[in-house]
Amino acid sequence: MTIHPDRIAEAALRLIAALTTLVFSSFVLILVLALTSARAEPVCTGTDMLAAMERDDPDAWQSLRSEADASVNGEAMLWRIETPAGAVSHLYGTMHVTDPRITTLPPDAQKAFDAARVLVIETTDILDPAAMMAAMAQNPELTMFTDRTTLSSLLGEDDRERVETALQARGLSLASLDKMKPWIIAAMVVLPECERAREAAGDEILDVALATRAGEAEMKVEGLETTAEQLGAMAALPLDFHIRALVDTLALGDGVDDIIETMIVIHQRGEPGLFWPLFKAVLPGGEDDAIAIAGFEQSVITDRNRTMADRVKAYLDAGDAFVAVGALHLPGEEGVVALLREAGFEVTPISSR
Repeated sequence: MTIHPDRIAEAALRLIAALTTLVFSSFVLILVLALTSARAEPVCTGTDMLAAMERDDPDAWQSLRSEADASVNGEAMLWRIETPAGAVSHLYGTMHVTDPRITTLPPDAQKAFDAARVLVIETTDILDPAAMMAAMAQNPELTMFTDRTTLSSLLGEDDRERVETALQARGLSLASLDKMKPWIIAAMVVLPECERAREAAGDEILDVALATRAGEAEMKVEGLETTAEQLGAMAALPLDFHIRALVDTLALGDGVDDIIETMIVIHQRGEPGLFWPLFKAVLPGGEDDAIAIAGFEQSVITDRNRTMADRVKAYLDAGDAFVAVGALHLPGEEGVVALLREAGFEVTPISSR
C-alpha cells in the first residue's frame, strides 16, 4: 500500500517518529510477540515516499530538498568528535530496527566502531529484559492505567470499533490490552510485519547488535538513559495526543510500512536533516498541530538531547568512544551535535553523500 502524503495524520507520524527514537519500544515488540506470532515473511513492502515525491511533485520535492539542505547539522549520520586535549571519538545516528540496511554499518562507521574502546548507546537496559520488566513494574503508571480507567472508556464508539477491528487484524484484542496506555499499544503495532518477523526469528535491532559485537570484541558498553526516563518522555505527552496517535496509526494499516521504509532510505542517504522536512511535507498542519508538535519535540527529542549531550561528555573526554543514538537527535540548533559544540568539542561531519 502506497499512502498519499495528505492522508498521513500528524499524531500518527509523530508517534512513529517517537517510537523509532526510543530503544524501549523494541522491548515492547518482544512483549507483543509473546501475545501473538508474526504472520509474514521477513520481506518489507514499503514504498519510498521521497522517490514518489521527486517523481510526482518536483516542486514539493525541491522545497523539501532546500529545507533539508538548510538544516543545522543535518548532513551526516557519522561525526568525528575531538576534545581540546585531542581525544577522538565518534557519534553515529541510529534507527532502532532490525533491517539489515540499518544493522550493517557503512564502511566509515564500521572503521570508527572497530577502533573504539567503549560503545555508548541510549540505554543498556535493552540488553537486560529483566531490568526492562523491573522498570515497568516500578513505574506502572507510565505504561498502565492504575485506576479504574480503561482505553475503551476513553474512546468514542466509532474509534473503539476502529481500534478493535485494527487490533484483531493484527492478532490482538482490545479486551486483553484495555489497561495499557495507548502509546504502549501503539508500540506493539507500529512496526511493519517484516520487522516483527525478524525479531521473532531472533534478529537484533542495531543498538543490541552493536552491543553484541562490542561484547565479542571485549569492548565496554555504557548507556546514557534509563528505561524509566524513556518511558517518562512518552508518558509526559498529553493523553489525548496518545489516543489520537493510536487511532491514527492503526488507521494507516500497511501504510506504516511506507513511513518506515522512507526513514530507512533517509538513513541510508546519511541525511538526518531530511527527517523533519519530510514530516512537515506530509502532514496537514494547523495551529493545534503546531502546539502538539512543539510538545512532542520538547519531551521526546529536545529534553533528551540535553540529557544525552551532558552525560556523554565523560566518555568523550576519555576518548575512543563510539556513541550511537537515534538519528533524530543529531540535527537542529538544539540537537546533540550543536550541544556538543557548545560544550567545547570539535564536531566534524563524515558525510556519506
